[in-house]
Amino acid sequence: MKLWDKGFTINDKIEKFTVGKDRELDAHLAKYDAIASKAQANMLAKTGLITNKENDALQIALNEILKLIEENNFNVDDNFEDIHSKIEAYLIEKTGDAGKKIHVARSRNDQVLVAIQLFEKEYLKEITEKIITLIEIFLTKAEELKNHLLPGYTHFQAAMPSSFGLWFSAYAESLLNDLYFFEAAYKISDQNPLGSGAGFGTSFPIDRLQTTQELGFSEILVSSVGAQILRGKTEKSVATALAMIAGTLSKMSYDLVIYNSQDLGFVKLPNEMTTGSSIMPHKKNPDVFELTRAHCNRIQALPNDIMLTINNLPSGYHRDFQILKEILFEPMMQFDNIIDILTFAIPQLQIKNDYIEQEKYNPIYTVENINDAIKNGTPFRDAYREVGLSVENGTYIPHKEFETSHIGSIHNLRLDLIESKVEKFRLESSVLK
Repeated sequence: MKLWDKGFTINDKIEKFTVGKDRELDAHLAKYDAIASKAQANMLAKTGLITNKENDALQIALNEILKLIEENNFNVDDNFEDIHSKIEAYLIEKTGDAGKKIHVARSRNDQVLVAIQLFEKEYLKEITEKIITLIEIFLTKAEELKNHLLPGYTHFQAAMPSSFGLWFSAYAESLLNDLYFFEAAYKISDQNPLGSGAGFGTSFPIDRLQTTQELGFSEILVSSVGAQILRGKTEKSVATALAMIAGTLSKMSYDLVIYNSQDLGFVKLPNEMTTGSSIMPHKKNPDVFELTRAHCNRIQALPNDIMLTINNLPSGYHRDFQILKEILFEPMMQFDNIIDILTFAIPQLQIKNDYIEQEKYNPIYTVENINDAIKNGTPFRDAYREVGLSVENGTYIPHKEFETSHIGSIHNLRLDLIESKVEKFRLESSVLK
C-alpha cells in the first residue's frame, strides 16, 4: 500500500530506490505516528469531519498499534512503502471506512513532520537526563579528587599544577554549557506542524490548537509553508546539539587515552575495561575511549552532512528530505550508547599517585617560585626573568613548599557553584518540563 496510490503500478527498481531505508528507519517513528494519528482522529471528530463512533473505533485500533509497537511486533514489510502506509492499512482493516478517513486534512508531509518532531522531543529529553547524570558523576569525582595533583599541559608540554578535581569539573561544566544547544534544538522541535498539509494548509475547518495541546507542543507552526521549511532545520538543530556534546566527549576521551599511556601514567583502567593485543601480551588498550573519540568525531560532522543535503533547496517539500533519516537516526542511537558506556566507565577510572614526583615535572612549579618572589617584593618581570634563567642554566629549585593539599582552593574550585548551575538548568530547562 502507498498513501499516494492512484491505481497504477510503479516500476520495481524505482520503488526500491525511492523507498530506500524507510522501512527500517521508520521503526523509530512508528510510535509517534500512531500518537499523532490519535490526535488527528480526535480533532476530526470534534470538527465533525468524522463521527464520534468512527473516532472511537480509530482510537481502539491505534491503541492496538501502540501495544504492538511496544512489543516490537509492528514491522513494515515489503507490501508497504513506509510506516505511515502500514498504519493506515491496519486502520482500514480494523475500522473500514473510518480508516479511509483518517487522512482528511492531512498530507504525508505534515504526517512525517509531526512524527519526527515528537521523536526528536522525546529523544532530547531522555538524552538530556542521561547527560545530567554524567555531569553529576563528573562532579562527584571532582569533589573526591579536588586535591589530587595533576600536571597541567599546554602545547603537549608540562605547564602548571592542576588537579583531577579541576579536570573533572571542567568537563562537567563544559557538558552543561553544551546542553544549552539541546534547549535550542528542543524549542525548534516543540512546534506543531500538523495541519500544514503539503505546505499549503487545508480548506477544512480543522482545529490546530486542539492537536497542539493533545500532542504536548508548546506552540503551533502557524505558517503552513514555514512548517515545511522546518523540515531539515529540526534535524540540523538536533545534529548541532549532538555535535557540541560530542566535541566535549571526544576531547575528554583523548585526554584519558594519553593519561592512560605509559609516558604519562595518570590513570589506570581496570583489566575488565581494556582489550589486548593478539601478539603483544603486555598490552591493555583503552579501546572504549578510542572508540568514543572516533564515534564523537563522526557525530561532529553531522550538521555539515545535513547542510550539504538540503542547502540548495527552495521552499516546499522535496524528496531529498528523506535522506535526513539515514544521516541522523543511526548516529542518534550511537550517541545514546556513548552516554551509557561513559556513565558506566567513568566511575571505574583508577587515579594513580606516583607520577608527580618525577623530575620532569619540577618546572611546573615555576609560577609558584615567581609568586613567592613577588610576595617578597620582587617585581613580576624581574622574578619571571630570574626563574626562567634558572631553568635554562640548571640552577632552578622548585617551590617545594607548594601546598599540594590545598590545590582545590588555589584554583578556586567552587564545585558548589557548578552544582547550582546544574540545579538551575533542571528547574528552568524546557526540555525537562
